[in-house]
Amino acid sequence: MPRGRRLRQNVDIWPGFVDAMATLLMVLIFVLLVFVLAQFFMGNALTGRDQALSRLQAEMASMVEQLSLERAKSADVKADLTRLQEKLQASLAERDNLLSSLDEERHLSETARSQADLLNQQMTAMRDQLEKLAAALDATEKLSVEQKAQIADLGKRLNVALAGKVEELQRYRSEFFGKLRKVLGERQGIRIEGDRFVFQSELLFDSASADLGVSGEQQVRQLAKTLIDLSKQIPKEVNWVLRVDGHTDKRPIKSGRFPSNWELSTARAISVIRTLIDAGVPADRLAAAGFGEFLPLDNSDSEAALAKNRRIEIRFDQR
Repeated sequence: MPRGRRLRQNVDIWPGFVDAMATLLMVLIFVLLVFVLAQFFMGNALTGRDQALSRLQAEMASMVEQLSLERAKSADVKADLTRLQEKLQASLAERDNLLSSLDEERHLSETARSQADLLNQQMTAMRDQLEKLAAALDATEKLSVEQKAQIADLGKRLNVALAGKVEELQRYRSEFFGKLRKVLGERQGIRIEGDRFVFQSELLFDSASADLGVSGEQQVRQLAKTLIDLSKQIPKEVNWVLRVDGHTDKRPIKSGRFPSNWELSTARAISVIRTLIDAGVPADRLAAAGFGEFLPLDNSDSEAALAKNRRIEIRFDQR
């Protein structure tokens, strides 16, 4: 092919290429424009959707808050309703109690009326009895002066008789103690103090023992013989008794047989009583008592005081 022809062919192609490129560029620009517009509209649509979503979320939050408030109000209403129901139940129970009390009061009122009627009847009967008693009192007052004089006279005679019995008993006591002193002799540890004949415990018993020794039993039998002889002279109407009192010192007992001085003093008095009974003294004329360490003759702590407090007292007394 000749060179000039090839050149003409190249020149003819370029404008078409340019047109094609221009067309392609325009298409690209159009596509870009469409894309930009689509992006713009989509952005606006998304923005509107976000705003709507935000509004919806705000509305939902408000609704949730209102729902919470409604629920709280509902709980308060339920609590108020529960309290009202409780008050209603309490009121009903109080009403029932009042009705029951009212029924009881009605019943009590009827009972009270019945009791009042009964009391009126009893008071009427009591008035009748009082009238009868007043009449009887009027009748007896006439005799009271004479009876008072008789009672006063009887009292005087009784006092005279008692004084005579006491004097008579005192005479026999003095005689008994006098004979007993003669029989037992003037011995240390035996003495008369007022209306009592006193033996020191050492004359009758060993230490912490309630068993009479040989010498002690002999002295108690002499006492029994003297008492039997004297009792033959005492009139039967003189109701005499011989009382034997046991006493200890204040030192605690160390014997396993006697838990305390009470038991020791009582056992010693009973031991003397048994010996008197064995010697012939009637048991109904004898009495025994134990006083422990609680009636001392001497409150000091000396050996002499302790020995003085350990004693057996014989009382000739009226029963």
